[in-house]
Amino acid sequence: MNNQRLELTWVGKENQPKLEPRILIEDPEKSYGDKNTGNMLIFGDNLLALKALEQDFAGKIKCIYIDPPYNTGNAFEHYDDGLEHSKWLNLMKPRIEMLRRLLNSEGSIWISIDDDECHYLKVMCDEIFGRNNFIGNVIWQKKFSPQNDAKWLSDMHDHILVYCKNDLIWKPNRLEVASKTSSKRINIDNDPRGEWISVDYTCNKNKFERPNLYYPITNPNTEEEIWPKETAVWRFSKERHLENENQNLVYWGKEGKNKVPRFKNFKAISKEGQIPSTIWLHTEVGNNQEARKESLLFNSLSPFSTPKPERLIQRILQIASNPGDLVLDSFLGSGTTAAVAHKMGRRWIGIELGEHCHTHCIPRLKKVCDGTDQGGISKAVNWQGGGGFKYYYLAPSLLNQDEHGNWVISKEYNPQMLAAAMAKQQGFHYCPDENCYWKQGRSTEKDYIFTTTNFVTMESMDRIHSEMRDDENLLICCKAYDSGADKYLNITIKKIPAMLLGRCEFGQNDYSLHIVNMPVDPDAPEFVPEGAQAEYAKKHIKSKSNDTLGLFAADEDEGEDQ
Repeated sequence: MNNQRLELTWVGKENQPKLEPRILIEDPEKSYGDKNTGNMLIFGDNLLALKALEQDFAGKIKCIYIDPPYNTGNAFEHYDDGLEHSKWLNLMKPRIEMLRRLLNSEGSIWISIDDDECHYLKVMCDEIFGRNNFIGNVIWQKKFSPQNDAKWLSDMHDHILVYCKNDLIWKPNRLEVASKTSSKRINIDNDPRGEWISVDYTCNKNKFERPNLYYPITNPNTEEEIWPKETAVWRFSKERHLENENQNLVYWGKEGKNKVPRFKNFKAISKEGQIPSTIWLHTEVGNNQEARKESLLFNSLSPFSTPKPERLIQRILQIASNPGDLVLDSFLGSGTTAAVAHKMGRRWIGIELGEHCHTHCIPRLKKVCDGTDQGGISKAVNWQGGGGFKYYYLAPSLLNQDEHGNWVISKEYNPQMLAAAMAKQQGFHYCPDENCYWKQGRSTEKDYIFTTTNFVTMESMDRIHSEMRDDENLLICCKAYDSGADKYLNITIKKIPAMLLGRCEFGQNDYSLHIVNMPVDPDAPEFVPEGAQAEYAKKHIKSKSNDTLGLFAADEDEGEDQ
């Protein structure tokens, strides 16, 4: 048998981008609600935004849900959803890889997709996550009425591919048992533990997949040796089966002579909940029509063209997260994931490049915070409002080419922004020391970075060194320095921008999935046009340190000419 790993190939697969680790800048005028919130709404190219989050959030996200453009060839109002196949895969691959790095060891990712790219995406995700970490393919019934004008078959469902970070650790939360199941409970043998129902003792695995579950068991009433089918082995290991027998959980029928046993599932035991299935009917989690109605509640003039129902996202978060966990959606769309996560007590990060970040997401999330959004799951979870979110945009590229083609530091960077950007570039956390000017960031307790636009003289080097302890190390990033300024063994000095060249793609602002502009309503509140982060940053360039994440709060009062 050939044990070689299957791998999906396409044109341009190996030409993956070298992403610039940008800093994020907060715009307090667009932030809303609780000023101490950790919820983040990020406007910008989602690949660059994910890279910006990587340093501080790698291994910290519990649940990721994404609903990327499906590449169907259809033209949607808010997405250009018809990219060439290999280009679509090239755009998705680095995003999935980055999302995997952000997941914690107990985390999982849920990806909505349809038949056009589902199976290619599955093979690509097998390669990125490992086939052992594939949890399942959820089938969501997005429509409940067949389309009689369909060319071949009426498309009634979407897929949700589910992967975990580590299959040895990940466990789904169980769902509440439906009342219909409870009504079927009986107690044929008058078991003192109460009512129960019998469920299958076998599972849909073959003996080659699970050889430890293929073994004979004996009916204690007939002493007959029973083997499972080769294509449907026992649900329990030998050890667990013996435990089931000792606890009187194995049911052999009224006469005790059934050829295959059943498992006694008690009402008391089932309070833990029901294991989630892979078929999600529209009656349980909503459909496209329901999602459309929800979208109209917060933007009736231009409802989002491809929303997901809140109940669908609720089901995902019920299974894959708990209150207080961090949820991420890097294709936020109209803001459904953020809204549902907020109502369910999860922390969230949402990333969106399109103008609907401002026309849809912000108004919707403000209503959620105010408690005036009573659509979707609000009544089911008794949502009354609270919390808030901070709005961030991506800083412009750190380096730009001048008229001669030379790479130079962007004029849009002030000293604080430059210091934060250099710290992130070098793998340091930007956290300026209040008492020591040259301790701008650190990678360890004794390893510091200092960025300056001043010429570094021997006198300044001597002064810094005299303040350092013997076990401390310092990286100095500057434009120029004295020829002998590198004499100290515990101080490394490098010139910018030369030290950065070749490390990543500077000056690249758009890795997007061709999100197209919506028509501009002149009476609508101002928002930032697509692809204009740099222009937007010019108006907010005088910035101050916001927190230890290397994020900045823009200060409008400082003027636009700096």
